[in-house]
Amino acid sequence: MGPAIIGTAAVQINVFVNTNFASEIIDPATGVVINGPVSWLSYAFRFMQFPIGVFGVAIATATLPPLSRSTANLDYTEFRQTLAHSLALVFLLCIPSAVGLAVLGRPIVALVFEHGRFTSLDTIQTANALAAYSIGLAGYAAVKVLSPAFYALKDARTPMLISLGSIAVNYAMNSVLVGPFGHVGLAFSTSTVALINFLLLALFMRRKLHRLGGRRLATTVLKIFAASLAMAVVAWLVNHLAGELPLRGLALSFVRVVAAITVAAATFYQVCRLLGIGELAEATDAIAGRFIRALRRS
Repeated sequence: MGPAIIGTAAVQINVFVNTNFASEIIDPATGVVINGPVSWLSYAFRFMQFPIGVFGVAIATATLPPLSRSTANLDYTEFRQTLAHSLALVFLLCIPSAVGLAVLGRPIVALVFEHGRFTSLDTIQTANALAAYSIGLAGYAAVKVLSPAFYALKDARTPMLISLGSIAVNYAMNSVLVGPFGHVGLAFSTSTVALINFLLLALFMRRKLHRLGGRRLATTVLKIFAASLAMAVVAWLVNHLAGELPLRGLALSFVRVVAAITVAAATFYQVCRLLGIGELAEATDAIAGRFIRALRRS
């Protein structure tokens, strides 16, 4: 538990460091500290945490028991297969989520928050931070799967050391990026640290297992990126066309978000089917299976 707790604490330390940097951002035109970056980052971070919690943490929780059982097999064949399959599922669910948050960030933020004193400027700044956060979303979720895999191998030290190293990397990148890019630079720093954590964990895991099914996983990820790109184009078009409707305020944001997400999700599903992504059926059943079965029973 000790190393796992220390490794988890590193994430909170990074958030604390980011908040301190954000609270000291100065408007170059006036020389006065800007009122807003801390809130913009906080709201954007909440949106990023949603797919991580729904997909990344859920898959990691379901994966740990079979990973732990499979360590009894000394050649780790089943362990490798389970881990690679779980990572493929994470990427299948989180890459399109990240692309969707980046493309539809403004209407989504406007729908949820743009009421009362939350202005259109706040929406734009929060959406910009969300786009920067979304770059590292898949890496962040993949870390949620890889870290327990090390625990299953009775190695809590490696994830802990990588997490602690991320504190130094995060601080250094914040110092460099906060000046020219403000709070968006801080969000991008968080994304970069998440991707570096994932790559280092994957590298050390490959050394432990000698191979990780990287070629098949890379092929799957490329297919997911292709489907996500098609989805992004469709989402942008639908969002743009819906913006021309004779609606205003909350009603317009609602129509834009619902229409864009519905059409984009259908596009992503069809492209994934055409590309033959094997994990698609399992992901679809996990998301929609319970709802469909409930409808059938009723």
